[in-house]
Amino acid sequence: MKIFKITLFFLAINNIFGLVQTNLQFNHEGKTEELKKHLNILGSDLFEGRGTGTEGGRLAAEYLSEEFAELGLSPLGSNGTFHQYIPMHGSYPKDESELILCNDDNNSNNANSLKLFEEYILLTGGDQTFTPTPLPLVFCGYGIIAPEFDYNDYQSVDVEGKIVVVLEGEPNSTDNNYFEAELPTIYSNAEAKKRLAISRGAAGIIIIPTLFYDPLFSWEQVIKNYSFESVSLAYSATSILSILFNPKYADLLFVNSSYSFDDVIDLHHSNSMSSFPLKRKLSFKGEFLQRDFVASNIIGLIEGKDDQLKDSYIVVSAHYDHLGIGPAVEADSIYNGVMDNAIGVAALLEIASSFNAGKIKPKRSIIFALFTGEEKGLLGSRYYVDHPPVPLYKTIANVNIDGIAVFDKFKSIVGIGAEFSTLSDFLKQTAAQNDLVISEIPNIFMSSEAFISSDQISFANVGVPSILIYEGLDYENLTKEEGIAQFIDYNNNYYHTPKDDLSFDINYEAAIQHVKILQDFILNLANSCEAPEWYENSPFINERLRSIAEKR
Repeated sequence: MKIFKITLFFLAINNIFGLVQTNLQFNHEGKTEELKKHLNILGSDLFEGRGTGTEGGRLAAEYLSEEFAELGLSPLGSNGTFHQYIPMHGSYPKDESELILCNDDNNSNNANSLKLFEEYILLTGGDQTFTPTPLPLVFCGYGIIAPEFDYNDYQSVDVEGKIVVVLEGEPNSTDNNYFEAELPTIYSNAEAKKRLAISRGAAGIIIIPTLFYDPLFSWEQVIKNYSFESVSLAYSATSILSILFNPKYADLLFVNSSYSFDDVIDLHHSNSMSSFPLKRKLSFKGEFLQRDFVASNIIGLIEGKDDQLKDSYIVVSAHYDHLGIGPAVEADSIYNGVMDNAIGVAALLEIASSFNAGKIKPKRSIIFALFTGEEKGLLGSRYYVDHPPVPLYKTIANVNIDGIAVFDKFKSIVGIGAEFSTLSDFLKQTAAQNDLVISEIPNIFMSSEAFISSDQISFANVGVPSILIYEGLDYENLTKEEGIAQFIDYNNNYYHTPKDDLSFDINYEAAIQHVKILQDFILNLANSCEAPEWYENSPFINERLRSIAEKR
């Protein structure tokens, strides 16, 4: 019996007993009913939150593979299947792990043994993080080198073989031409800081969250976010010890140094950040629960109809994974991820269905990719661009779907990442077709952070123009203030909690409107003779030139 039929069997049982809650406030037919069907299956407890490398994640992948087959897509995965199999490694730290801070004179009388989760959290775990000999610490500001801003935290310090200590975030700015004013840039990303530290020869990195950036900062919430297994690509280059340090105890890192942690905060506020060696050393002996496993992306193709353009490809993507089973909240431990991102997957399936139904005939070929491991560090999309089923120089764009409008029908749209490429022109075309305006990206979306925090950044990093399209805050029935309140409520009370489930109140008219806009945008891309290009000042343009060089 097909897993699809098994799934529907269990779904039917769940419906009988009221375990799956369907929002029926709108009695739409066609697209709405299909969207609901996929959402109610993917968001059900049957898939146990679709955790990467779990049985629920595997069942979700099987279901999606069979949906691709039902839709008539051509498989682009391994061995003629829709599955692109990905070897992964999982680890979870045990309480027996030992992190020791001591003075640079190695006097054991001045050592501090730190408690996992209370004083620090591991961003990277596993055998490669073993640091038996105490290594010197060096404070390196924000851990940033940004030549375009004439900024270099590493200029005056030697970090080779040492552990760098950096602040979360980046320099203060009110100038749009300097670190994009109040909005975070790609340099604020923790992974970018870690990669730079590795490139400078550092043996580890400690990141201190900056309370002054977020008055609602909660270490307890951080602990919840890191209560899940750490997962990495099995072939990833050897990582380094990576630690998130509780700012409440940050003074321990600065004992006897030229500046205290309070002094460093003052340096931040006065925009006079300085890098300097610390008077402390650190050792780490980790104990981990570890495993190796295989997960899969689900990849299918609709071939273009134009003989000249069909050998160029648009990747339409969404991540189907979520957090799986975790700490219980109000007796519920299944993190269903309905808004993040079962609804985005349901939208992708609807778009694929429309394009392959014969009514819409794209000139270029379209790859539909459902990624795993997004919640673990964009692993599925990173694997895809490392092992693309078609050459990257033939891939003209990525349209990523991570969330769909659910609050109210809307009058404006925003393009996260549109400022980097001529995808902005296609966005304008799509907006005009739908009688919408393009609005400025609201601060609550944190444009640069949104762009670097989901799968589209994996494509941008290898030179493929990419975009994430959201609704604006101009609604038909809600005021802008009410819309903002809805976003804040979701972020504070539902995002990455078990409450992001099928009980969430969804405006399906808004969701279908968003799906149509995405469909129109993709069709405009697919039928255009002109491929999108990066703007000259884009930080990703050089990678595009490298991928094009592969053609030669």
